[in-house]
Amino acid sequence: MAKSRLEETYINKIRPELYKSLELKNIMETPKIEKIVLNIGVKDAVADSRVLQKVTTLLENIAGQKAVKTLAKKSIAGFKIREGMPLGTKVTLRRRLMYEFLDKLINLALPNVRDFQGVSVKLDGKGNYNLGIKDWIIFPELDYGALDKSYGMNVTIHTSTSDDKQAFELLKSFGMPFKKDVTN
Repeated sequence: MAKSRLEETYINKIRPELYKSLELKNIMETPKIEKIVLNIGVKDAVADSRVLQKVTTLLENIAGQKAVKTLAKKSIAGFKIREGMPLGTKVTLRRRLMYEFLDKLINLALPNVRDFQGVSVKLDGKGNYNLGIKDWIIFPELDYGALDKSYGMNVTIHTSTSDDKQAFELLKSFGMPFKKDVTN
């Protein structure tokens, strides 16, 4: 199977540059992206399960892969939630689909955000990056009238390193549009 454009760029350009700039002892220590998880919580699924099906279909269109429903871990009477009730949907992307989604996110979707200033510079302390997307219409696969209500999507980029500095350099070399004002 052919590699995606971003994967080729990583192998031929980004990885050798990171290896030198991070002064690593072995090329295999060079950080890489292991997986990307897209997650959507749909609180309206408690009242109407058709909403969750619609959101799942839209997530599958964005990711290009079948989505899995996420279930409630415990019952909460105040929110009318029972254990095992479907409350969201998620997709875990790896290999070619992961690189294609990252390419689409960086080069097509994020530049379409209105008044875009850049994404946050904060990582989670374990070398992973979380990004919240409020409005999905930034993705080219979706129609404007696809959903009558907007649901937030969480994008988690898991890297092979536990060092935030190395993970930041990796994402920056992919072209992640971080905010220019770096005040942690």
